[in-house]
Amino acid sequence: MKVFLPLALITSLAGLSLSVGCATSNVNTVSRAQEQATPEYIADKRVITDTSLAGLIRIVSVNEATVSGNLKKVQVTLENAKSNRRSVSYRFEWVDQDGMASSSTLETWKPLQLNGRETVTISSIATSPKSVDFKLKLLEAGR
Repeated sequence: MKVFLPLALITSLAGLSLSVGCATSNVNTVSRAQEQATPEYIADKRVITDTSLAGLIRIVSVNEATVSGNLKKVQVTLENAKSNRRSVSYRFEWVDQDGMASSSTLETWKPLQLNGRETVTISSIATSPKSVDFKLKLLEAGR
């Protein structure tokens, strides 16, 4: 039985070193060459108050759909512009047609980690059919 212990230990350490090595490496992605999805992209307005964060995390696209018959859903694709892992927090805020914040805007900040050059999508669904617009707020972790 002692013969298997060192082998198991070596295997565990090798797996650990591989997972640690991947923590700062770039992410490769594979997808369908002829995409079947037809997202409804929307024009967005960006207010940059943290220029260092703007250079780290790039907004690739924003698309919108209607779900459950009358609720807005928004999906934002973000990309880590650098090779290092980045940590950010985000939250969506919903607004009604009069420009008033929805009572559902008490959404908490959610943590998000992006590996080097990784692209991720985040989304939110309005809790009221009266919500017609949204704001996505991004904050660099540790600030």
